[in-house]
Amino acid sequence: MMDGEQYRLIVENAPNMLWRAALDKMCDYFNATWLAFTGRTMAQEVGNGWTEGVHPDDFDRCLQTYLSAFDERKPFEMEYRLRRADGVYRWLNDHGTPYYDSDGVFAGYIGSCMDVTERIEGMSLMRMAHTDELTGLLSRSRFRELAEQELERAKRYHTPLCLIMADIDHFKQVNDTHGHRMGDLVLIRFAHFLTTHVRHFDLIGRQGGDEFVLLMPETSEADAMHAIRHLMESLKSETIQLQSDPYVPSASFGVAALRYDDSFTQLLERADMEMYRAKHHALNSTV
Repeated sequence: MMDGEQYRLIVENAPNMLWRAALDKMCDYFNATWLAFTGRTMAQEVGNGWTEGVHPDDFDRCLQTYLSAFDERKPFEMEYRLRRADGVYRWLNDHGTPYYDSDGVFAGYIGSCMDVTERIEGMSLMRMAHTDELTGLLSRSRFRELAEQELERAKRYHTPLCLIMADIDHFKQVNDTHGHRMGDLVLIRFAHFLTTHVRHFDLIGRQGGDEFVLLMPETSEADAMHAIRHLMESLKSETIQLQSDPYVPSASFGVAALRYDDSFTQLLERADMEMYRAKHHALNSTV
């Protein structure tokens, strides 16, 4: 049977960083693994001392999660950055759970932390690769990847599918007149407009610059044209304040319906051609 000294050695040298908090919510114990990570003494860490190492951007969320769980006596799990002994902030996954004495009386919390920096940074890089940094829409490469899957599905089950290209009209004038910061605002607002005016299963991506692309599964060309008319009409109600000037954006749209022998590139090229035809027609009609 394990004696107290053996148990203490196991806890002290556990690969995870362990902590304990008493009924006053103050931490009263950190194992040797924790102290080696932070490079601080037990005296420095106990009480609220450990919070000095929490990243400022995570501090409020971290404390709120901890205190709320403590008040409700519920287990919690959270991730936050803690300063390592070399000054580098590392992401920790922290599991806390209430513990009870031999009589079943609540005695405080115990917790276990793991360094998960590589996992979180890997997820962050994946998000960056999959999304457009400015608008939050699908990146060009991720949109193509998902669109090609939808094309294969549509061909397999013989269901209609349409691709729509959209280009903001006179966008260069916005940049030239108001600067690129205001131009970025227009792109962000237009992206938000698209996401709120299409179906939740439609794919939306930023193709580049002021061009956007929308894939509509199970949609005929007639229904896609109806969707375009709805988008164009709805845009008339969008007003963006550019410095002191109100700006109502407009856009040109082109649609291409899937043919059985289409590749993604062929579908995109037809939609792009239709979009530029629509833009040319709109420019000529205003001359």
